[in-house]
Amino acid sequence: MKKYLVFDIGGSSVKHAIITEKGEFIEKGSYKSERHNFDIFINKMLEVSRKAKEEHNISGVAVSAPGSVDSEEGTIGGSSALPCIHGPNFKKIFKEELGLTLEIENDANSAALGEVWLGGAKDNKDVAFVVCGTGIGGAIIKDRKIHKGTHMHGGEFGYMILESIKTEEGVEFKTWSDIGSTGGLLRTVAKRKGLSSEELDGKKIFELAEQGDEICKEEINNFYFNVAKGLFNIQYIYDPEKILIGGAISSREDFIDKINENMDLLMKTMTHAKVRPVIEKCQYGNDANLLGALFHYLQR
Repeated sequence: MKKYLVFDIGGSSVKHAIITEKGEFIEKGSYKSERHNFDIFINKMLEVSRKAKEEHNISGVAVSAPGSVDSEEGTIGGSSALPCIHGPNFKKIFKEELGLTLEIENDANSAALGEVWLGGAKDNKDVAFVVCGTGIGGAIIKDRKIHKGTHMHGGEFGYMILESIKTEEGVEFKTWSDIGSTGGLLRTVAKRKGLSSEELDGKKIFELAEQGDEICKEEINNFYFNVAKGLFNIQYIYDPEKILIGGAISSREDFIDKINENMDLLMKTMTHAKVRPVIEKCQYGNDANLLGALFHYLQR
């Protein structure tokens, strides 16, 4: 059975694993991310890869990375918490240094592909994948492959405008990331309470709500309603078989129930809308990016 080395490049650490072509993990490891010096960054990746090549006879390398990833070229555009990774050609380096084929994909896209391969969308072709965190991110899966769009912005759901407010200065727009993410919830509650964002976190807001804090209760209700609105819009833009939603907040037991309660309200009001979104949690957490990066490699 073929084995592959897979990297998941993150802002604070780089995770790596040896995974079989069936998606079985053989071993895992991680090390601290280097932010500014690319020579240090790539030499550590090559060191791990040489060891994997010697010990496991790996057939290739798959990478999940932040930023605007050009999978064809093997480069990373845009910006991220790791400035040094933007620009260099990872495919060329690994081929020249180790004679290994490397495939690279964006981290949100990789997480979505992990769910498509072995997770909540393994029996589906067309799926929307939403990540709810500091902002809103995601991916569009068409025929079990990532649809990146003409400008590689496919799945950037956080830019969706959900509200507009006319002011004396003009018009103020609220995106889905502004009012439907956990980061947005945190900023809104902090502002209403006259606190800095550093004085609160998502867990604290939910704890305060459970203790009867009216501001937190009200904004949590608004948050769930805004999540439902965004998911409703995705359903009628793309019409996927289902929408998978992830992010740390999705681990709350009542998360999907609360979204569906608000979706009930939308469906009752929007009487002309006949297709109700099917909303489910992602099944994989920390391993989704690793599995999806390998699935991307195998697809190519």
